[in-house]
Amino acid sequence: MSSMKAAVYARYSSDNQREESIDAQLRQISDYCQKNNIQIVKIYTDEAKSATIDDRPGFLQMIQDSTLGLFDAVIVHKLDRFSRDRYDSAHYKRILKKNGVRLISVLEHLDDSPESIILESVLEGMAEYYSANLSREVMKGMKETAYQ
Repeated sequence: MSSMKAAVYARYSSDNQREESIDAQLRQISDYCQKNNIQIVKIYTDEAKSATIDDRPGFLQMIQDSTLGLFDAVIVHKLDRFSRDRYDSAHYKRILKKNGVRLISVLEHLDDSPESIILESVLEGMAEYYSANLSREVMKGMKETAYQ
């Protein structure tokens, strides 16, 4: 059985200090790939970017390359590395699927079961909530600073 070929996508955004660094994400993804006989063929990263798409050249390159048949899967450390917007996420996952590429999250074990569909949408909703809430808090802080 030949091993699955995968692209890896890692993102670090400077707005959240608790996030795993790109190196840490890549280390965990690499371990996962070794355990599961997955060959990493390409690594895409976006450094200190928010999860908005227009801000992510590495991500867009990966989506574009998914048409070339170089890899069967895209592996992320967590789904929120892929996107923090569930519409975006659905849109780009559809493109990957059309190109025969599946999305794998190391931390969230999702399969093709009906339960996974629900779990995935909950995780994506939480990521989007987190993002929206964070920008609200940042705006509040800026207004408060301006007021003082």
